[in-house]
Amino acid sequence: MTVFSRIRQVAVHIPEGRQSGQEIEEGLRARNPHLLVVPGLLHHMYGLEERCVAPAGTWPSDLAAAAGRQVLDRAGLSADAVDLLVFASVSSDMEEPATSHIVAEKLGLTAPVFDVRNACNGMLNALQIADALIRTGQHRRVLVVTGELVSRLSCWDVPDRWDLALRLPGLTMGDMGAALLLEADTTPGVLGTHFVANSAGWRAATLVNPFFGDGRPAALSIDSEALLGSFADMGAVGLEALHSMGVKVDDLAAVCVHQASVPFTQTFCAALGIPADKVVATFPQYGNVATATLPLQLALAVDSGRLQDNDLVALFGLASGASAGLALIQW
Repeated sequence: MTVFSRIRQVAVHIPEGRQSGQEIEEGLRARNPHLLVVPGLLHHMYGLEERCVAPAGTWPSDLAAAAGRQVLDRAGLSADAVDLLVFASVSSDMEEPATSHIVAEKLGLTAPVFDVRNACNGMLNALQIADALIRTGQHRRVLVVTGELVSRLSCWDVPDRWDLALRLPGLTMGDMGAALLLEADTTPGVLGTHFVANSAGWRAATLVNPFFGDGRPAALSIDSEALLGSFADMGAVGLEALHSMGVKVDDLAAVCVHQASVPFTQTFCAALGIPADKVVATFPQYGNVATATLPLQLALAVDSGRLQDNDLVALFGLASGASAGLALIQW
């Protein structure tokens, strides 16, 4: 009998804290009186209205465990029903051990665990891995989680306006936990995945590891123009991959795409011919929540009734490095 994998449940844990674009700009002015920060700058440049901010004392594992608990509760499953846990996040509690161990303890899991990291594509890569492990019979039920605390990558002390351009994107990043539960099934759910990379573009967005770096400060630095350029032609490759699976954009009930800003999303979707009403917009109200972006859109599409049983949905991942990925899902 042929075994496939299906996404049984998706859930997100959204922190209650909010920080508006105006509040962020006021904080910048207070810390950097030498800079001219124009009112409405973050909305004009990125389309940001507000972002989610977790309370002090929160760890990435807390957000991931909260989302994982929601998924298990919705599925009516206990912790011992999971036979693999994968943590896939930009954020992590520690360099050692893998944060997945901490999440597993908080959820009461005794299954094997490991972490996956690939910038904002971590969850999409984890879905690809879980699908492969289920289809080859190595696991039957895989819980994939993320816990993003990327608002803490915000750099508030900026020496000059040139440096400000590199720091501003980090001020649009928000916090969130997310979880996907994949199970073995006789009916296809994950219909296909495809990934490409342009590793020569890795310098466009960097966060130096403070333990193994070269002494540079551990601050997020994003050259937006270079980052956009590093994704050249990746969208077209993703569209070709979708077509090779026998699916056109018109066949999709919804499109989930990683959203680093409103203009970035509009440019990407226009290049692929994806109508705006197909896209689940999240950036203005939540900010860039890194690996939680795609699960957030999937959860919103399901909860709003936009995505029904057997509908097709495409997940387009874009991450610094640069890498791009596509997952075609039958819900």
